[in-house]
Amino acid sequence: MSTESDNGAANASQTVTDRDREFLRRCVGLADEALAAGDEPFGSLLVDEGGTVRFHDRNRVKDGDATRHPEFEIARWAAEHLSPRERRTSVVYTSGEHCPMCSAAHAWVGLGRIVYASSAEQLVAWRRSWGFDAGPVAALPIRTVAPGIPVAGPDPSLAEEVRALHARMLGVTLDG
Repeated sequence: MSTESDNGAANASQTVTDRDREFLRRCVGLADEALAAGDEPFGSLLVDEGGTVRFHDRNRVKDGDATRHPEFEIARWAAEHLSPRERRTSVVYTSGEHCPMCSAAHAWVGLGRIVYASSAEQLVAWRRSWGFDAGPVAALPIRTVAPGIPVAGPDPSLAEEVRALHARMLGVTLDG
């Protein structure tokens, strides 16, 4: 049975804070770096409980391995380099909400909170509005795939930057 303080902690974990936003900005920068390298624009950070970035990566799927998502790489790295406690107390920041594969890897490895700049629902809506399909895998929310993980996002100001990166990747001109 949850208490009011438990509910307060859960609600707090769902809020993107100013500190979170600083890390998310770095993720959007990694997404931009991925796009500049000819890849899909996604970037992620693993931050320990002290606020130190322990690992970062960007999408690397352009060469044909569609599992080379930065969130999946974080899960692999964390499983090899961090204790279960360190994994549990870490935060994964990412430019886009985890796909089902990455959500599952995150849960299986036992990582902590996830904070994202743009949601899978937003990405699907953007792609469809531009005349593109949603992608080969259902865009399930993290909470559906890994319901025990605290999640925060999207962040409206950064979601627009992520939207612009995806538009650029697809050759879409945005209004305004």
